[in-house]
Amino acid sequence: MRQDGLTQQISARPLLAVRGLNLDFGTPRGRIHALRNVSLDVPAGQVIGIVGESGSGKSTLAYTVMGLLPENADVTAGSILFEGKDLLKMPIPARRTLLGDRLSMIFQDPMTSLNPVRTIESQMIDIQHHDQGSRSEKRARALDMLLRVGIPDPESRIGAYPHHFSGGMRQRVCIAMALLVKPALLVADEPTTALDATLEVQIIHLLKDLQKEIGCSILFVSHHLGAVAELCDRVAVMYAGEVVEQGAVRDIFHNPAHPYTRALLECDPGRIKKSTRTLPTIPGEVPSLLGSKQGCIFRTRCRHAYNRCVQESPVEYRIGLDQVARCHLLAEERLVSA
Repeated sequence: MRQDGLTQQISARPLLAVRGLNLDFGTPRGRIHALRNVSLDVPAGQVIGIVGESGSGKSTLAYTVMGLLPENADVTAGSILFEGKDLLKMPIPARRTLLGDRLSMIFQDPMTSLNPVRTIESQMIDIQHHDQGSRSEKRARALDMLLRVGIPDPESRIGAYPHHFSGGMRQRVCIAMALLVKPALLVADEPTTALDATLEVQIIHLLKDLQKEIGCSILFVSHHLGAVAELCDRVAVMYAGEVVEQGAVRDIFHNPAHPYTRALLECDPGRIKKSTRTLPTIPGEVPSLLGSKQGCIFRTRCRHAYNRCVQESPVEYRIGLDQVARCHLLAEERLVSA
């Protein structure tokens, strides 16, 4: 009985668990509170999307998970539990051994992700430094992965340099390199931003197929709601360094609870049914993250804001079984329904 209970506890534990994460950047003007009280789970075998406007903290969260932060970054609170171990308390050498092995990343710009003076072959072989085997075996695995991501005639292309490939093909190479090590968690930081719409769809479908095949989890950072709806199982909505709402993709897209989530969805061009010359926008700008903040961070752009939003930071309210949001309106709705 005890063993069965332990097995259930281990299986229920998420692969990645971010808890109460606060991160500051030191600047000449003061400390920028880039992440504030961020908590989210990435279950094993699932794709979790992170969405929000530019400056909302999406990429900062991704880089914090990977440990790729500049020297002026300072994690002031919280934990990042990966396979039950806190990455923030792990010695630097031990954490580095996870990179390119259990943890892998696809960056936003494939041209700056690849070394321009080395061939694709040498880079794909080097990425397998954790694996045992001869150079010829590693080359064979690299050729197989290039074929699986849609690189035509990989035998002749593997000896080429990054500038010999188009943007879409370079991103396919980056995906091949990230998945070649069969990571437990793949962090994808807006991997389709630099691509046109047709290539974006192809890359999303490619990621979806390879994720199912390898069985890894993906933390998918994007500003494209359509891509998130197509690829992800769950989604977390970020605004100005906070997670304001999260839940299953279907729940978030069909029943958004936070005013910011609703505003984001209203601005999605894919949801506009009538032809128009003016695309909808969210009024105002993302607030400065300098100094301490009181109240709801979205209140200056929210048409539903009232006195409580200025004075008090909202707590997390549960909507249904698998959706939570931070908004005082949810407390008011509960009072009315009661």
